[in-house]
Amino acid sequence: MRSSLTDILLLYISSVINSMSMKSLFDSKVHDNILKRIECLDNNSPALWGKMSVDQMLKHCQLTLEIANGKREMKGSANGFKKIIFSLFKPMMYNDKPWRHNLKTAKELIITNHYNFTTEKDYLIELINEFVSKKDNTNWPEHPLFGHFTTDQRGKMQYKHLDHHLKQFDV
Repeated sequence: MRSSLTDILLLYISSVINSMSMKSLFDSKVHDNILKRIECLDNNSPALWGKMSVDQMLKHCQLTLEIANGKREMKGSANGFKKIIFSLFKPMMYNDKPWRHNLKTAKELIITNHYNFTTEKDYLIELINEFVSKKDNTNWPEHPLFGHFTTDQRGKMQYKHLDHHLKQFDV
């Protein structure tokens, strides 16, 4: 019987290997595809899982891009043992394994209010384009829980997050 530490290490190694084939938002074809999928949404697009409405999902995706673009700071930090645990799970943020449905998210990224669909869609597209314009950036804000991400990892992570939520709304 393997120890739980061995299981965690094997999961980590698998995640690193799987990250090599992950799509990146910095790839122009991937970027275009994400924008086209967003344009397929409408105010009545139903979620296949989860509690968010389409306008809430757009707002949620904006928040993560605002953090990535340095426009918003995320509260909290990891230190000591917590930092080690988060570092082991870090590759799951940008590997090619889809995230499970209904994953917990940071409290400050949970959206409960409702917003104007068109306004939120337009602002999300603006934030995506701003993020993509930084593809040559090497000075990114550090994530408070996972620490440093390379530019390549950030492109993959943002793609994975957007893809996850666009699939949630069947586009």
